[in-house]
Amino acid sequence: MINDPIVEEIRRYRKEHAERYGNDLNRIVEALRKKEAQSHRAQLNPGPKLLMKKESVFIVKEQE
Repeated sequence: MINDPIVEEIRRYRKEHAERYGNDLNRIVEALRKKEAQSHRAQLNPGPKLLMKKESVFIVKEQE
């Protein structure tokens, strides 16, 4: 495997960041949501996509 200094830096930062919150994913997500709420950047969350109603299609499998 090739050692990439950029990848190593990202892994180190990710490890330090996780340790800051006790490696608790819920605490990490909560902190990120707070940071996002304080940001003045546009938040992209279009919500769930609605499925279009389609006519029912039945597929009949032929017996062999």
